[in-house]
Amino acid sequence: MNVIDYAQTQAHEALEFAVRTGTAVRRSPRVSDFDLPLMVVIAILLTIGMIMVASASMPIAAQNMSTPWHYLLRQAAYLVAGIGVFALLVRVPVASWEDAGPYLLLLTVVLLVLVLVPGIGKQVNGAVRWIGAGPIRIQVSELGKLFVIVYMAGYLVRHPQEVRAGFGGFARPMVLVMLISVLLLMEPDFGSASIIVGVTLAMLFLGGVQLRVFLPLFVGVAAMMAMLIRFEPYRWARLTNFLDPWKDAYNGGYQLTQSLIAIGRGDLAGVGLGNSMQKLLFLPEAHTDFVFAIYAEEFGFIGSLALMGVYGYLVWRGHRIGAESERVGRMFGAYCAYGVSFWLGVQAFVNFGVNMGVLPTKGLTLPLISYGGSSLLVTCAALALLLRVDYERRVLQAGAQHGASGRDAAT
Repeated sequence: MNVIDYAQTQAHEALEFAVRTGTAVRRSPRVSDFDLPLMVVIAILLTIGMIMVASASMPIAAQNMSTPWHYLLRQAAYLVAGIGVFALLVRVPVASWEDAGPYLLLLTVVLLVLVLVPGIGKQVNGAVRWIGAGPIRIQVSELGKLFVIVYMAGYLVRHPQEVRAGFGGFARPMVLVMLISVLLLMEPDFGSASIIVGVTLAMLFLGGVQLRVFLPLFVGVAAMMAMLIRFEPYRWARLTNFLDPWKDAYNGGYQLTQSLIAIGRGDLAGVGLGNSMQKLLFLPEAHTDFVFAIYAEEFGFIGSLALMGVYGYLVWRGHRIGAESERVGRMFGAYCAYGVSFWLGVQAFVNFGVNMGVLPTKGLTLPLISYGGSSLLVTCAALALLLRVDYERRVLQAGAQHGASGRDAAT
């Protein structure tokens, strides 16, 4: 290695250390330092979410609560808190997430165990998924999605050779993830367990697991999921009702048929904001899991395609951030970006599919749009991490380019 190459390597390592420790980045980054198109897309989804919660929740709030604005006011409070979480975490160095990964995974396991303790876990609609006191409740599965991604990203960075070499490096994190999945299934929360397992497998595949190891385990996990559906009566009922909801349109297939009616009424351009009929207590969970059906009724096929396009851009940009971070050697940030974008993309896809009758009912919210505090807060935290990964990558690239231009000028 000649003197110039050695100096270049040393300068890059010094810059990487400065970025990692936070000394090369602004203590309070400006908005213009971040990916502005991505921030605009996030703002669009949050705005649509507030509008749709207002539209879809008023009838049920008027019937069950003291004011028709009940759910909207709570969602507005969640949004303010989510923006605060976003503003705080976007300033946290990516290295801090990496260091905290194992502890966050341990916290997830502890909280999932506490949820199952009688008197601590809160039951809603027959499922015990929440923990908290009074009006403040946390759905631990939402935290688990983000914390598993952070842990897996760190694991892939710490054990790259073991993951690529054989079964052991691949199996160790899967044991922990399966433990978390078992705890989720005990709540029960099959949808979140499926998302976490799917995201973990995707990250391991991107981490370089050999196909001869990956494919058998993938098939085995898929077979296990199928067995869990087949031998659990309520899951099997959801599957059979999904295949032919009109056969039992007033019982097991009621929710799906009402969702399909809403989407069908939307036609090409929709019936107009606020004019949905299905939200008038015909469609259960109209402001949560099935908010997309109300959106499709009010904005039609064109509006639905536009919304899917917005989510598509969010997922595409997340993968681009991962690829660009990988190109400059910031592998932890790259894996986090891949994991977050895959999670949000798959969850949005599943929600669309459930509402349109393409997939069985899963009980998964539409990120940033469905009513729900835990989902909104954790998604804001995940997007803050995504933007921070991109910000630090920009700082590193800008420093490298500045150093290269300085060397060119010197020569």
